[in-house]
Amino acid sequence: MSVTETLRICFLGCGNITVKHAKLVRATSTDIALSFASRSQSKAEEFSSTYHGDMSFGSYDEALTSADVDIIMINTPPDSHFDLASKAIENGKHVIVEKPPFYSSKDFDVLGPKADQKGLQLLVAENYFYRPLRDTLHKLLEQKVIGIPLFMNINATKKQENSNDWRDDKSIVKYGALYEGGIHWMSIINNLGFSIDSYDGFNPRKEQELERSMQMTARTKEGMIINLLYSWEVDTIFKGLRLSKIHGTEGSITFESNGIFVIVRAKKKRFIWPGFADIGGSKSMWKDFLSSIKNGTPAAYTWKMAQKDLLAVETTYSTSV
Repeated sequence: MSVTETLRICFLGCGNITVKHAKLVRATSTDIALSFASRSQSKAEEFSSTYHGDMSFGSYDEALTSADVDIIMINTPPDSHFDLASKAIENGKHVIVEKPPFYSSKDFDVLGPKADQKGLQLLVAENYFYRPLRDTLHKLLEQKVIGIPLFMNINATKKQENSNDWRDDKSIVKYGALYEGGIHWMSIINNLGFSIDSYDGFNPRKEQELERSMQMTARTKEGMIINLLYSWEVDTIFKGLRLSKIHGTEGSITFESNGIFVIVRAKKKRFIWPGFADIGGSKSMWKDFLSSIKNGTPAAYTWKMAQKDLLAVETTYSTSV
């Protein structure tokens, strides 16, 4: 695409996640045209009116085949992601898929090369990769400020009530909390500069049809052991404040799991504010995605990286006891 050409993006699905992304796109770029597609024409028109869209579509197929759309963002439930992404690529559209992307990491082997061959982007909206926290931790570990890293304990527990919608339907979501939300942390774990050798899962409540708590333990080829506690059943102070820690041979790194602060206790003590302006990484993600589509260059977070994160979730489930 020409770098001066206006990008035309259509959101499939008119729910809360589309509201979030539509606002982020508007905040990231003014040179973009938004449209909305729903199974209900009135719903699509409502979103287009509210969020300053240029067009609305009363069906997903209408949007997928429209010559007035360059990018399709899929914000529908997970059971529809693969088929919609496949149709979008067949129709020459760039694709952005809300996480979790697909049921199986092997789905990327089908869609990724097909998108590459057509010169299209297949992207997954994984904002945690772009979080200032991940970048800060990666740099500290790369600089070996705590010597040889030995253990990493991630506290990603919180209290989250059942949504009482399709998110609680196993036939639609297939998996539970780790798949729906814990996949974010797989993206951080897989992008700290280490090579993961194995993943093992531990489910404390196997009687649940869709698990709401899971422990994942990973061993890196470099020797460090990573332990992730992910739960929607654990109360936290201040409705979400949690501390995580990395232990090394020459000190430790303590970080607030949301990315508020990082404390380095080593030869040189440091207190770091990774960054509040884009603490979740979503603004940086959209800036990167839109730039990569306009310029025809790879995004920082590629479909192969997203496939690796999904495979980590699959492996954790397959080994869980």
